[in-house]
Amino acid sequence: MSPAHQAPYGEGPALELLVHGVGGATPEEMLGDPRTVRITGDTKAAVYRRTDDAEAEQQPERYTDRPVPEAYCWSNLTSGNGARALWLLLLPFMVANLAHWMRPRARGSRRTTRLYGLLVRLVALSLTVLLTAAACAVALDLVAWQCAGSAACAGERAWLGFLSADRGGWWSQPGRRLALAAAVPVALVTLLWYLSNRTWSA
Repeated sequence: MSPAHQAPYGEGPALELLVHGVGGATPEEMLGDPRTVRITGDTKAAVYRRTDDAEAEQQPERYTDRPVPEAYCWSNLTSGNGARALWLLLLPFMVANLAHWMRPRARGSRRTTRLYGLLVRLVALSLTVLLTAAACAVALDLVAWQCAGSAACAGERAWLGFLSADRGGWWSQPGRRLALAAAVPVALVTLLWYLSNRTWSA
């Protein structure tokens, strides 16, 4: 048995993951078998096996000389309405999530594993703080404080008229302008939560 086909640390048969390209493919085509079964996932993206390999973990002796082929079909992820483009906001956080799941095996060192997990979570938290801080800088500082407080800047942008200090409206006071602009980072964090919750529930 070659090293590439050996089961890692006796935990079961090795797996061979097949992923199609942008053209898409059916599980039957990828696995070369008309009888397939879904192992995990949903109608948008899922992992399939041949029906004969569905219980491979319960029969590891059958796969001592070959891996278990699995087909990952994701073609339906690219179909749908335009709201799916908002998931691009989660791309940096997806990278942090991948960093967690790509952690190399640490033998007999739970402290190292926990430290690695803590560092990855801190990186993900720093990404959230960075994105929120950028939204605060644009909405509160550049728009609500600087532009709305300047007659020349607010005069060139009709949509900022109700915030203009020169017009003396109810929203023209600095504190009220900043309070209204604070809704932008709050809405951004809410949108991230909504998208991540939709992704987790998919």
